[in-house]
Amino acid sequence: MTSTVQTPDYTTDSFFGLEDKWLSTADGELTHYHELGEGTPILFLHGSGTGVTAAANWWLNLPELSQYGRCIAIDSIGYGQSVVADGTEYGIREWVRHAVRVLDALGIEKTWIVGNSLGGWLAFQFAIDFPERLLGVVSMGTGGAKLTSALKGHSNPTLSEEGVRRTLEQFVVDKSLVTDTLVSLRYQSALNDTATDRLAEVVAARDRDRTELPLDFDVLATLEIPVLLIHGVQDVVIPVSRTWELLNIIPNADAHIFSQCGHWSQVERADEFNEVIGLYLGRQLADAH
Repeated sequence: MTSTVQTPDYTTDSFFGLEDKWLSTADGELTHYHELGEGTPILFLHGSGTGVTAAANWWLNLPELSQYGRCIAIDSIGYGQSVVADGTEYGIREWVRHAVRVLDALGIEKTWIVGNSLGGWLAFQFAIDFPERLLGVVSMGTGGAKLTSALKGHSNPTLSEEGVRRTLEQFVVDKSLVTDTLVSLRYQSALNDTATDRLAEVVAARDRDRTELPLDFDVLATLEIPVLLIHGVQDVVIPVSRTWELLNIIPNADAHIFSQCGHWSQVERADEFNEVIGLYLGRQLADAH
């Protein structure tokens, strides 16, 4: 695919330890991503907190999980450093289609998806819209749930370092994980390009689809792919009941629940998270072969 879009002069902060890659995924669209490992594709889809990026969501996980497959973590359109074409619309189906464009541009026919929050919601919408492209799903704190008080605050983010700090502190039980460095990096990411206007657009699109495009449970009840659901008991953004709800609908779903853990299980319980996911993916990939 050819594109006239110039690659931005940008380098992911060394704090995250990830190299930058860029991929033309549509006319006027340039996707920013990170890639580690070889073998079975595993697409990582981030959540939707203020200043979120693929790096800021997965930096503690990609190096470990890359031993199980080809890990590809993208900045979804409207987030991070991915460049979007004029007139780009946002929403659950648009984010899913963007993920499909990434796969197409990389020549990937089928993939696993590991998704956090919004990314988990996208993973299941992907399973509904493009089941033939999916090998399996790992979803943490799956998005799309009804509004909680924390989610209402999530829908009206304050674009300041203090606002970013408040958002991140909602994600964890252990507030010490929300360091000044992490807050600063997330804030700088939120200021990218026209972040104030863009942030409002993506938040509005996400919350619109919460009511206009909820996950179709009738279709999810027919899924034949393996699914692992992960949740923190103390998740105040997406209550753990969301996982219980999905667990009772999806035929081949398993679940792992972390105690003393909030919405950010891949960060707050990173070592155990990597171990759980690694064992699960390792077993599933071995069975597939």
